[in-house]
Amino acid sequence: MHFVIMGCGRVGSTLAHILEDQGHDVSVVDRNPEAFRRLGSHFQGKRVTGVGFDRDTLREAGIEDAEAFAAVSSGDNSNILAARVARETFGVDNVVARIYDPGRAEVYQRLGIPTVATVRWTADQMIRRLLPHGAEPEWRDPSGTVRLAEVAVDTSWIGERVTALEEAAGARVAFLTRFGEGLLPNPDTVLQDGDIVHVIMRDGDAEAVEEIFRHRPEGSQ
Repeated sequence: MHFVIMGCGRVGSTLAHILEDQGHDVSVVDRNPEAFRRLGSHFQGKRVTGVGFDRDTLREAGIEDAEAFAAVSSGDNSNILAARVARETFGVDNVVARIYDPGRAEVYQRLGIPTVATVRWTADQMIRRLLPHGAEPEWRDPSGTVRLAEVAVDTSWIGERVTALEEAAGARVAFLTRFGEGLLPNPDTVLQDGDIVHVIMRDGDAEAVEEIFRHRPEGSQ
């Protein structure tokens, strides 16, 4: 598959190498030709000097044959504009833009432009490691209604089916991490010691769900 990346900073160059190592064809666009030094001599993809939202530049990068487009330059406005051009002018369905301003990211997400708010994402990752389990979501939908969070489970739930935990909490166990690998639970899956439980829940129910996971209600089966 062919991918076009706008921005050859640390993120763009790393993304380009990952995709190429997976066997994909990659074009990287940057207005500064010196930025391509980050790609190194072993990069086999195309280097295109120009503005990433310019139509001729994008055509030179092969946007008309692209499976996906990533805008990861240092400018929020440039990234959004380039993502819109890729989608609306060239019909690329799979586009994503890096955004530093989390407020802007939420707005564009609601408009149907997938975004990665790097500052907020990094802060969330740090908070998740500083605060108790489940205090910060791993993912939240653009409307803020549903969250995915890692939730601590009391040892009293060990040996019980995942469905019992779901019924008691009124939430859905999305997946487990067991021995370092992801596991999709089925109706017969039983919680084991050491399981990390990732739960989908309504954002407003998070506190109640976490309480049930940490303190098993009396009489629950």
